[in-house]
Amino acid sequence: MNDQARVKKIAFLGTGLMGAPMARRLLAAGYDVSVWNRTASKAQALAIDGALVAASPSAAVSSKGQAADIIITMLEAGGAVNQMITSILAVLVEGTIVIDMSSTQQAEAQEFDRLLAAHKIGFVDAPVSGGVVGAEAGSLAIMVGARASDYLQVEAILSVLGRPTRVGEPGCGQLAKLCNQLIVGGTISIVAEALLLAQRGGADPAAVRAAIRGGFAESRILEVHGQRMLERNFMPGGQIKSQTKDMENILLAAALADLQLPITELVARAYRSLLASHPLADHSAALLALESRNPGSRLGSLENILPK
Repeated sequence: MNDQARVKKIAFLGTGLMGAPMARRLLAAGYDVSVWNRTASKAQALAIDGALVAASPSAAVSSKGQAADIIITMLEAGGAVNQMITSILAVLVEGTIVIDMSSTQQAEAQEFDRLLAAHKIGFVDAPVSGGVVGAEAGSLAIMVGARASDYLQVEAILSVLGRPTRVGEPGCGQLAKLCNQLIVGGTISIVAEALLLAQRGGADPAAVRAAIRGGFAESRILEVHGQRMLERNFMPGGQIKSQTKDMENILLAAALADLQLPITELVARAYRSLLASHPLADHSAALLALESRNPGSRLGSLENILPK
């Protein structure tokens, strides 16, 4: 019997910017998926794809007399995940596995694992990287913290969404995600500095970006976020508020590990400066923080494209 045959039903809780395309991919793969979202219209949009839209998280987990085998949460932060787990605990069935794909703190993920293990429910923390584009394409990098036995049960499901890699026990997925976000946040800031320096020095920043691509400076960040900066298109793939949260969690993890991360501290400060004015803007809006520190310097002449 294959993994999809064993998994009769998936409850997907949180169908926002990332969750909706992820749930859609599971439906397209033939899984029976019930969905819930705090803003009901975002979940309702998945009905056309075959999802059963539930009025509450508990109804999504246990609908039509059938309990979900797998619950996937894709929520804003650890507090929301904690509230969700607490609210559905009474309807979870022994042997169910909860996969949290949100970005939380490592300590929070470990606490979720302890809570669920006491009820003989498995827990997997599987945060992702790749943004909306990766969610739609099923190419997300998925960093998984799980017991080996639980990972074997969910690997096929996660593979529908991207490339899962088990990095350790529960909580280690979140640690890996923080390492990822450290590199992403820092690299976005460096790309912004490089492009602004190119323009201020008299070069064509678009040509400079093209010239260095394919060399050692090549990266997905230079490709995607560099282009967004040139276009001044800050409509969200990811969001400033989520990147800021991740940077704060990185610094917290560093403090717990008795490490100093001076570059991360500088990057975190830049994202904090945008939190009040542009919380919903894409991560590439780090360019705006850099420009604010350099009055009179602006990349290109296009108007900013920002979420309302």
